[in-house]
Amino acid sequence: MKSDVVIEFRHVYKRYRLYRSQKHRLIGIFTKRVKYREVFANRDLTFEIRRGESVAIFGKNGAGKSTMLKMITGVAFPSSGHIKVDGRVSALLELTAGFDPEFTGRENVQLRGQLWGLDKEEILDLEKEVVDFADIGVYMDQPMRTYSSGMKARVGFAISASINPEILVVDEALSVGDKAFREKCDLKIKEIMAKENVTVIFVTHSSASAERVCNRGIVLEKGKLAFDGPIRAAIEYYEGPQEQSVLSS
Repeated sequence: MKSDVVIEFRHVYKRYRLYRSQKHRLIGIFTKRVKYREVFANRDLTFEIRRGESVAIFGKNGAGKSTMLKMITGVAFPSSGHIKVDGRVSALLELTAGFDPEFTGRENVQLRGQLWGLDKEEILDLEKEVVDFADIGVYMDQPMRTYSSGMKARVGFAISASINPEILVVDEALSVGDKAFREKCDLKIKEIMAKENVTVIFVTHSSASAERVCNRGIVLEKGKLAFDGPIRAAIEYYEGPQEQSVLSS
């Protein structure tokens, strides 16, 4: 039986080393004598998200939202602390990441399905849905290096939105294709969100959108958890005087 907790962070830190140049960064792989500056994108993050919750993530640029989301989606890993993610994650964030440019769009869909552990029948179903949704015609069977950025984003969105996720991570600022296709994407996101027991992590700067979609809000400041509570209270905190939390000091 699955736990009710689908995402758990326990005292999570994410540290990066900043070097003076790319050359110094490469040398730093082999020796500790190269000087660098340590920065923390996230510091001591501790929280739980339960199955079926819709959680808005607020924070100014540089607050640590992207790094936290990368750790939830498995793109990045903590420097220290514990993270648990229990469920199939669909991230509508960096839509063009992870494609093999020499593979066709169709082959990249099949590869993604294999990486997710889908069986042959599930991969065929995924392929059909992506082809229909992306709607890029004959380009689906051309190498992705020939695609425009918009075409890559269409395929990326179609893949991420078609896997029947248990955890959906979506950036409200997501912009894909022309107006008609963006409206199509918005409808698909709302359709996924409406499904029972789908956990939603919603990244936004819009309090109106957050209140419409979410029942809980998390506010990050300088990489730390500054507030976690009901959505209305989170909005009031976020829109109030910033840097007010002792956690941000």
